[in-house]
Amino acid sequence: HLIPVNPVREDGLNPKSRKRIMPDLLTEPPAIDPVYEAHVYCNIPSIAERSMEGHAPHYFKLVSVQVLIRHGDRYPLYAIPKTKRPDIDCMLVPSRKPSHPQLEAFIKHMSKGSAAQMDGSLSSLPRFPSHSLCEMGELTQTGVVQHLRNGQLLREIYINKHKLLPGDWTAKQLYLETTGKSRTLQSALALLYTFLPDFDWKKITMRHQWSTIFCSGSCDCPMRNHYLEEEQRRQYSLRVKNNDLEKIYVDMAKIVGIPTRQLRASNPIDSLLCYFCHNVSFPCTKTGCIGMEHFKVIKRHQLEDERERQEKKLYFLYALLATHPLLNQTVSRLQRIAEGKKEEVFVLYSAHDVTLSPVLSALGITEARFPRFAARLVFELWQDGKRPKEHFIRILYNGADVTFQTSFCKDHYKRSSKPMCPLEKFVNFVKRDMFLIFNSTSYYDACRR
Repeated sequence: HLIPVNPVREDGLNPKSRKRIMPDLLTEPPAIDPVYEAHVYCNIPSIAERSMEGHAPHYFKLVSVQVLIRHGDRYPLYAIPKTKRPDIDCMLVPSRKPSHPQLEAFIKHMSKGSAAQMDGSLSSLPRFPSHSLCEMGELTQTGVVQHLRNGQLLREIYINKHKLLPGDWTAKQLYLETTGKSRTLQSALALLYTFLPDFDWKKITMRHQWSTIFCSGSCDCPMRNHYLEEEQRRQYSLRVKNNDLEKIYVDMAKIVGIPTRQLRASNPIDSLLCYFCHNVSFPCTKTGCIGMEHFKVIKRHQLEDERERQEKKLYFLYALLATHPLLNQTVSRLQRIAEGKKEEVFVLYSAHDVTLSPVLSALGITEARFPRFAARLVFELWQDGKRPKEHFIRILYNGADVTFQTSFCKDHYKRSSKPMCPLEKFVNFVKRDMFLIFNSTSYYDACRR
């Protein structure tokens, strides 16, 4: 859908025609296909990914990259009662699919990681998955491979092409932070292993973040909790209204021989997605089998819930307050780098879907899908070579440029010839505009209004 932005003027002169990719297709959105969406969510490594990271006019210089990832594919966090757990092996076997050319070297390297500086409880976590039957929530081989691929892709762009880190990089040029789960630590290590010019344990300092929303020392926010409770009520009422879903739960509960209430509490979608992503047949009992029709109804409800969540705005209000501490840290770091500081030019936060989802929502990126396994959100900071004082950001989600979907840069898009957003627009949004909807001027005030 390429269209010239400037039509021919009435006097017949043709001003410079600048072609733009039309952001909105003028077609009806197709009906959601739960099976297709589940495949996207699994993110099984197959074909090489094309991505838009690192694209800029030739006279621009890349000065910093901050990456927020969701951990890779994992074993379920919940079991469906009275069924056999899915039989998935969490040992890393380079000859088994999906694999990666650097998987074997990664395993060897991870075995000698004693020189790394690991915060608090991180040092006691395993550096790669290693159980012949996965433990609950454990990263799988697929999850490791997803992030080896992420790291490799980012390395080709940011290290080989843009020289973001020199060959003799130092620990000060990185900032690494992860929650205290083995799956997030291992995902971060897999990405770093293929990303860094040379993976030297002595230069790795991994910080531990106890909060899944990375709020560090600013977590006390009563209004955030209020909006989260309201959002949970909305979720509950949507579920109660869905008769198809209720029928499916009743049917599944009969199959496994437990009360419907107990089945619902075991969050069956989490387990079923694991069977689905690993191509393992759904569980059976003497009474019957859980099948694709059960899976489709539950997955479809999940997708409807995400759509209603966007419309109802309660989650958006929660997201603004939940993500301000993390976005504030991001903005402050970008400002320091724009002023000429050479530290923390590459940042990696290794987190969860409950971290990424509110960040996307707070930025106003409503088109984005729910974070798939190994999803990545990237903030790039660029310096204009012709005007070195001017800095711009680009925001990319799973390789797609979403800069102009953000609430603070939507309008800029219509006026700008550059494919990015002035840094100050992002700064103003985080430092001031995020609070306007709460009639407040600060995070502290918005949290207590």
